[in-house]
Amino acid sequence: MSNPHRQAVYGILFDEDRKNVLLIQRRDIPVWVLPGGGVDPSESPEKATIREMLEETGYQVEILRKVAEYLPVNKLTEFTHFYEVKILSGRPSKGSETKNIRFFSVIELPRSLMPPPFAAWIADALPPGRPMLTKKVEGVSYWILLKLLILHPILVGRFLLTKMGIHINSKD
Repeated sequence: MSNPHRQAVYGILFDEDRKNVLLIQRRDIPVWVLPGGGVDPSESPEKATIREMLEETGYQVEILRKVAEYLPVNKLTEFTHFYEVKILSGRPSKGSETKNIRFFSVIELPRSLMPPPFAAWIADALPPGRPMLTKKVEGVSYWILLKLLILHPILVGRFLLTKMGIHINSKD
């Protein structure tokens, strides 16, 4: 399913007092996630993060720090670079991959519509002075996938299709 050499990036954007975090609702799978995506072959993870943030949120950002590197644990996960960013310019705008953009309180995240491991990654990024973490992706296993398949069959089916390169974008 997943290319073992593929790398992913995600960016996290807090408001000034770090009480709210920006999430996007995807079009292909209507869940709330941090903005991010794949790293193109000739692209650095930093440039990929800046590109993905612009494509998915409408914001031109700069990187403040690298929060973590997450190591894959199975074919559902990829080596992931995770950066904290700040807005340089722009305004929220939906694109071909983004259905909605919204700030959520870090203590009231949309957990029922936010797949693992995003809540843990947000918690990892909250302490502003923390050194970069290196750890395995948590909360993504075949057992959890099976449990979610039973609870949310359409969402998980759409997720599995995206892992195979088939994207179903809602027109909304």
